[in-house]
Amino acid sequence: MGTLIALLVFSFLIFFHELGHFLAARFFGVHVEVFSIGFGKRIVTKQFGATQWSFSLIPLGGYVRMKGQDDADPSKKSYDYDSYNAKTPFERIIISLAGPFANFLLAFLLYFAVANIGVPTPLSNIGQLIKNSPAVQAGMQLEDTITNIDGKEIKYWHEIGKALGQSEQAHQITVLRHNQFIDLSVSPKVLETKNIFGETEKRYLLGISANPNALENVSYGLSDGLYFAYEQTQQASLYILKSLQKLLSGLIPMENLGGVIGMVDSTSKVTHLGLVALLMFTALISVNLGVINLLPIPALDGGHVLFHLYELITKKPASDGIMLKLTILGWGILLCVMLLGLYNDINRLLG
Repeated sequence: MGTLIALLVFSFLIFFHELGHFLAARFFGVHVEVFSIGFGKRIVTKQFGATQWSFSLIPLGGYVRMKGQDDADPSKKSYDYDSYNAKTPFERIIISLAGPFANFLLAFLLYFAVANIGVPTPLSNIGQLIKNSPAVQAGMQLEDTITNIDGKEIKYWHEIGKALGQSEQAHQITVLRHNQFIDLSVSPKVLETKNIFGETEKRYLLGISANPNALENVSYGLSDGLYFAYEQTQQASLYILKSLQKLLSGLIPMENLGGVIGMVDSTSKVTHLGLVALLMFTALISVNLGVINLLPIPALDGGHVLFHLYELITKKPASDGIMLKLTILGWGILLCVMLLGLYNDINRLLG
């Protein structure tokens, strides 16, 4: 069941991405010939209006084929009034960007839904203490609940870091232990910790971790929910960009690169954690698809945007021959990345 849900999630994300292209194309009067989820042989095809809607054999992506657009054969270009190439470079840029934008919009909507359902938020309860850390030396104990730092009330774990800041100055901290409030003075020290990329960092810390069993579902109002959705979408985008930068620079080993199998497997596992976890993970994948498709690789939306920008600036289209060669190069790069991700996925599954 988990694998089926994962495939449905992946297909939904592809559909939403391609729907962005479709709606933008139709807005500018471009005839869309085919709207396909998946590649290869078509399994199911239905005609709605002037467009063929299809499910294809290989569910590893999707495409919207517009009249006059054929990256594999530029000679098939059409300049009829309802063709893709008859539109201005600016309009084609909007059509190209509409797919990634749809992914970001979907992620925003999913995060907003989570904000209304309730976000599992760690309370300020201590679940782990590092040996000989400032917290231990000050007398903190497991399952102490931090209620106040320097006169500021504390309820959730993320508020602790904001209240402490990054300095070694002493802080007056109140903890609740066995229904008794205890005042302590604690001075953070520089400790080594791992960030989300597995890199070692040195920061001023108390040496405590949150209790994973002390959670509270926090629901947001309209304005707070919108801000939460915006913030989560932004953070997810930055996380994907930093991951790509560290991957390309070698700071993250290529062995960490995952493929479709790994994505489906991870989504399948997340389905067992509940609706909120599935929505959060789906939003992250949606952001990932949006960011990846904006990369300036000719076979992707970002590559199309580069070609259209060139035409917009120079007032003349790029050479068909150069476009074809760069597109083939782009597909070659994507194929290599997909094969590497597939190889890594199989290695991880086999242990």
